[in-house]
Amino acid sequence: MNVKELDTPALLIDQEILLENIRSMQAYADANGVKLRPHTKTHKMPVVAKMQEKAGASGITVAKTGEAEVMAARGLNNIFIANQVVGKTKLERVRKLAETIDISFGVDSPVQIRQIEEVFRGAQKPAQVLVEIEVGEKRSGVIEEADFHELLKEIRSSEHVRFRGVFSHDGHTYKAESAEQCRELFEEASARTLRFAEIAREAGMEPETVSIGSTPPFLLGFNIPEGITEIRPGTYVFMDASQSNVLGDYGRCAATILTTIISKPTRERVITDVGAKGITAQTRTAGITATKGLGKIKEFDDVFVDGVFDEHAIIYNEGFSRQVEIGDKVRIIPNHICPVCNLHERAWLVSGDGVVDEIPVEARGKLN
Repeated sequence: MNVKELDTPALLIDQEILLENIRSMQAYADANGVKLRPHTKTHKMPVVAKMQEKAGASGITVAKTGEAEVMAARGLNNIFIANQVVGKTKLERVRKLAETIDISFGVDSPVQIRQIEEVFRGAQKPAQVLVEIEVGEKRSGVIEEADFHELLKEIRSSEHVRFRGVFSHDGHTYKAESAEQCRELFEEASARTLRFAEIAREAGMEPETVSIGSTPPFLLGFNIPEGITEIRPGTYVFMDASQSNVLGDYGRCAATILTTIISKPTRERVITDVGAKGITAQTRTAGITATKGLGKIKEFDDVFVDGVFDEHAIIYNEGFSRQVEIGDKVRIIPNHICPVCNLHERAWLVSGDGVVDEIPVEARGKLN
């Protein structure tokens, strides 16, 4: 089948670019002597996760328990939930997964440890936890060293909780104003993560894993500091407009949304059949990942989506309008691919103008 025969909107994945993105990030991790544990919240597709593991990934990262359940059901058996798992219901689900796969998850409070201890009492294996360290993103994670000591003490006194290491996410690097500032933020975040790993070591709790995340520093090829054992990039696998701006090149974007032009009501206004429900209304407003518009038209230079309704993309560009007709199909490079994948039931793997395969987005909508 030719790509243009697909009904729209459709999520397309370029096979050659996808495989090269997987290969190049694995080569980067190998060259730096660290494990690669890709974050699959980007694609939510067990098929793609298996491609990453086949290329050398040591396991996968997910954001939610539901994603872990889907991936485990499809044969992926080394999973880290890079998030706090709170509440009896979710912890019981993790306990069940732990009976058959290697699963670990994040914590940042003694309160969580006490919940975990209660739920895992009598389990075949202890809960395996990594402590999240807040490194500047201003999200979750331990901030004060004194609080870290208290958390380690709580873990040490628990019979059914095993300390596996520390992890962090330097998401604030997305807003760096330059590659050099990105490097500074990355190095500061890595140093802070390593400092907390050393505190654990001094307390007699050796961290098996010291894990860092966020795609931009890895795209820019920064050297990974000694002592880091694992990286968790996600977006690199498909890329998007914001991550492409880090490199100044859209050539590594594997994912696009095929959309049909359905209306040309004025000389400059063009309407396509995908809106916020298919590409989101997300932008990045600052730093090296800052985007223009709500998505870039792949086949045309300097043509961007100016606005979206639920089911319509609005483009104001007279030159573009003169070159397309109602019924034509174009591809949009989304600003942020992770939530876009979560909006689609399937993706189409393509090579050139041909459709190679259909890939279900099996972890779509797994928010808990």
